[in-house]
Amino acid sequence: MSHQEFCWMDDPTKVNSFVKRFREDGFVRISKFLSLDEVSELNEHLDHILKGQYDRGSEPDKRTSENSLIHEDRRRQRKKRVLQVINAHKCDSAFRKLATNEELGRIVCKLCGWECLGGVRLAQDQIWAKPPGAPPLVFHRDSPYFMFTPDHVCTVWVALDDMDEELGPLEYVRGSHFWGKGRVGSSSAFFQAKGRDLLYSAAQHEGIDPTDLEIISMRGLVAGGMSIHNGLTWHGSESNRSKVRPRRGVGIHYVPCNVKFTVDAVKSKLWSSYYNELNANMDM
Repeated sequence: MSHQEFCWMDDPTKVNSFVKRFREDGFVRISKFLSLDEVSELNEHLDHILKGQYDRGSEPDKRTSENSLIHEDRRRQRKKRVLQVINAHKCDSAFRKLATNEELGRIVCKLCGWECLGGVRLAQDQIWAKPPGAPPLVFHRDSPYFMFTPDHVCTVWVALDDMDEELGPLEYVRGSHFWGKGRVGSSSAFFQAKGRDLLYSAAQHEGIDPTDLEIISMRGLVAGGMSIHNGLTWHGSESNRSKVRPRRGVGIHYVPCNVKFTVDAVKSKLWSSYYNELNANMDM
């Protein structure tokens, strides 16, 4: 991992500045974390994952049925959907190395102030890969989809392509982590054509005119750069308007070390297999 961008972690003044910005805005942007070689390795491993080739002997929790980001058949290309892989760290060594990176954990712990909660633990990783022409990602919050108590979540999003405007970079609504916890939505609605309807409804519920929202784009973030956001920060992205370039990124979700699953997690298709293991370990 490239550490030169993180000299601020050893400078109390810069640390305080980053923490202040994260807690006021709900997100921060860090221009470089991975080297180009590391990005290339992850993208190569992603190609293997999409083909069902796993170097750790286990499967991810979810993998899209599509096995490629680019097709020579342009008519098929226009119909392609967003590709998603959940918990690639279970099946692939390169993504596990990234998801369990100690420095990422240290940064998240500092930004969120979780030192008093025992530190951080990995909850989940998700690869989101938009082929050329893929649809928008509806504005949403991450926290409501994680069945933990306390319900704190922090997401690190690592760009695996240069985030030019046409690719549909990630966008954040500044200060939206202070809003109430209503207007959750569902994962089945992530790719609706009207990607901001739920956001605008949430804003109006807070007494905010949607035209007054300050939406900040991560355009210009280079491959290997990352953003970190509070799980309550509203975010989404536009469609990939490129005709030839994919838009790849990985979101890594962290929670405090002291979390337990909620009772409803045992009914969850995704979380139930982890329910007994985590809660038993936390009771030890």
